[in-house]
Amino acid sequence: MSDNKTEQKPVIRIENLHKYFGDNQVLRGIDLEVMPGEKVVVLGPSGSGKSSLLSACARLNPHAHGTFALDGVGSDEFSAQQWRRDVSYLPQKPILTGKDVAEAIRLPWTLAIRGKGGKAEQLLPDERIRTTLDAMGCEDIDLARAPHDLSGGQAARVALARTLLTDPKVLLADEADAGLDDDNASKVAAIMADAAAHGMAIIRIRHRPPDGRATRTLMLDAGRLTDLTRDKEVRP
Repeated sequence: MSDNKTEQKPVIRIENLHKYFGDNQVLRGIDLEVMPGEKVVVLGPSGSGKSSLLSACARLNPHAHGTFALDGVGSDEFSAQQWRRDVSYLPQKPILTGKDVAEAIRLPWTLAIRGKGGKAEQLLPDERIRTTLDAMGCEDIDLARAPHDLSGGQAARVALARTLLTDPKVLLADEADAGLDDDNASKVAAIMADAAAHGMAIIRIRHRPPDGRATRTLMLDAGRLTDLTRDKEVRP
């Protein structure tokens, strides 16, 4: 009988990732691979390049250079839109566009079907949005509420709900639980853990104490990644 673990391949692989900010080298030849269902937490001091790492993985950082592959296929084989459909970047300060929360969450579906007929409301009904928001402690957010009326923590969770509902292969989350109390941060962690249990690979930047849910914890400092789980520099 074959061993599924030995047959499993990384969903995303990064090799020799570099980034310069002026004369300062922020990322120094980083290598990283993440398996389906892994929950990887990245720690590091302010300014160490954590957000640069995530934006580079999403192909949103023109100043970062390296080799990227998704399911073993090089990034050159993907259009930017195709890559970002499967590798979703959730910034620390998300932007919510639309007249209400429901419309803001449906934006990816609205853009996908524009000019093709159909309705985003049919593809993503209110009931599914409501269930996802409630699971992360957003029972008090009405779907008809204007996004600009949300608090920072509420907006972050609405943006997370939107990203999770698109079901990417890789989620890159930049402090998705920043500004949340411990109870709601735990709910966010739980819904991410459920997504990972269904195969989503997650790379998170966190500054909160460990919650015991990470598969691996990495430290980014001086431009290099160290796996704190194994206490060694990260290499595939």
